[in-house]
Amino acid sequence: MTTTARVRWIEGSRFVGESQSGHAVVMQGLPGEGEPSVGIRPMEMLLLGMGGCTAIDVVSILQKAREAVTGVVVEIEGERADTVPKVYKRIHAHYVVHGRGLKPAAVERAVKLSSEKYCSATLMLAATATVTHDFEIVEGD
Repeated sequence: MTTTARVRWIEGSRFVGESQSGHAVVMQGLPGEGEPSVGIRPMEMLLLGMGGCTAIDVVSILQKAREAVTGVVVEIEGERADTVPKVYKRIHAHYVVHGRGLKPAAVERAVKLSSEKYCSATLMLAATATVTHDFEIVEGD
């Protein structure tokens, strides 16, 4: 399976990334003096991609297990190396899973399956970073 993307320089430190599916996002390096900050940093995009990938997995796994999941938030913290290349050294994902009567074992299983088997973004980042996770369950909608 091949995926394509296109990144086009706008001006200054701003770029537009366009996905194969037809969506676009503004990205930006460190803004120059007097330049407004209008875009997400590329390394932040990596964390967002991981968060989206794993959140999709967790919701899907819980729904297939017939758990009454009503919301999932993944809070991600990444620590980067001090020297170039400033890759992520550590990444921690905290899952806040909302639902009615959710079984902790089912949530734990969903998070583990996503982290260790299904989420391509997590597995790719784990090649250079130590990736950890935990979760909490919030009862209700």
